[in-house]
Amino acid sequence: MGFIERYGLYSDDQARSAAEIVRRVELEKLRSVRVVFADQHGLLRGKTVAAAELESVLRSGLAVVSTLLSKDTSGTTVYQAFSPDGGCGIAEMAGAGDVVMVPDPGTFRVLDWAGKSGWLLCDLYFTNGQPVPLCSRGLMQRAVQRAAEFGYDVLTGAELEFHLFRVDGGDHAGHAGPLQHQLLNSGYQLLSEDRIDAIAPIVTIFDEHLQRLGVPVRTFEVEFGPSQFEVTLSPETGVQAADTVMLLRSSLKQIARRHGYHVTFMCRPKIPRVFSSGWHLHQSLLHTGERDGENAFVPDEPRAILSEVGRHYLAGQLRHASAASVFAVPTINGYKRFQSYSMAPDRVLWAQGNRAAMLRVCGSAADRSSHVENRVGEPTANPYLYIASQLTAGLNGIEQRWELGPAADEPYETEAPRLPATLGEAIDALTADTEFAEAFGKQFVEYYVGIKSHEVTRFNAAVTDWEHNEYFELF
Repeated sequence: MGFIERYGLYSDDQARSAAEIVRRVELEKLRSVRVVFADQHGLLRGKTVAAAELESVLRSGLAVVSTLLSKDTSGTTVYQAFSPDGGCGIAEMAGAGDVVMVPDPGTFRVLDWAGKSGWLLCDLYFTNGQPVPLCSRGLMQRAVQRAAEFGYDVLTGAELEFHLFRVDGGDHAGHAGPLQHQLLNSGYQLLSEDRIDAIAPIVTIFDEHLQRLGVPVRTFEVEFGPSQFEVTLSPETGVQAADTVMLLRSSLKQIARRHGYHVTFMCRPKIPRVFSSGWHLHQSLLHTGERDGENAFVPDEPRAILSEVGRHYLAGQLRHASAASVFAVPTINGYKRFQSYSMAPDRVLWAQGNRAAMLRVCGSAADRSSHVENRVGEPTANPYLYIASQLTAGLNGIEQRWELGPAADEPYETEAPRLPATLGEAIDALTADTEFAEAFGKQFVEYYVGIKSHEVTRFNAAVTDWEHNEYFELF
């Protein structure tokens, strides 16, 4: 009996899907399968297994070292792996022990640009069959389950901005000198048809691959800044929405690399005239049970903006906005985007339709599309943590029946609490909001604060170009 069956980790449907995957791999003569999980930063890590080993992996999972969960964005191990609790307060992580990647059969894809390699996304378990509490996908699953206990499913749609450059010289590993990034356009021509035609060759390649992967792309758009673009996705329910973002980001980077381009989701690259990129997250709750699939944010009263549930949800997101920002904007670089009069939010408030607000109510009761758009995120965010944090905040609002204050007609002029201006401030806000931490998972919050605090410490110890240019000759 394999690990997965022994601990009952697959439903009957998943077991049947796993068997079908083995048959499909044999039929399509795939040579290998990438077995991966999303780490705390929203980066995919894992192993490539020979196709002949796949059946074993779908029975027993695949072990990886637990220290992958103890690293900051530089790959530096933050927690002491050889302490009795792995430095994280978790006995199962002692001695840099193993965790087991358990593939979710529903995520199987074929990466046709990679020699038709298979691809499977995993959840993490300890060797005793218990879920790893630091697994971000598992954390989102728990948030979705909490919503289900309230009688709701979560529906989310993503709009991700990114930069696309042509690579000129060097290589992506850095061994042949630094990458030289050539802008694909000079910017400032939002939604220009001529500009989208100019990059049609690479966009067509993206589109062909993403369609075969089943990624529900709605639009591919020219954004305002030089070499800046946006992709929007159709809404999906539950964890699948975050799975799709993981697949999208990884796919775009890999496909671009193979054709001489570089995609970066970094918020604000240090390239002259380049603009910051954001990630707008559209959210609503759907009823389950007798009203299955109905939008719970649609008001019964024609003149109302949101239903009572929607108003409480929005109030919860406002109350926990500062604490949740560390999951929506997890990098030091991302906080440079929060500038007044820049189409990015800078304070905690909501509005109807106004794009300067952090939270924007969109849609209408007439077409049953009422929903909330959160404009705070950056495109590097771990999608499981970003969505789960917003869901947790909103559900707290519903549970406590918090009242929603008035909308802001002029978001950049309205007196309201400021969003954290730095990652350090966001960490402090998360630490201070014990109510949010309890709902999100106190153990995970303490762990994540440690990871991110280490990044801030490294940044504060580094000498920047600005400091050198400012002081070197002056003093």
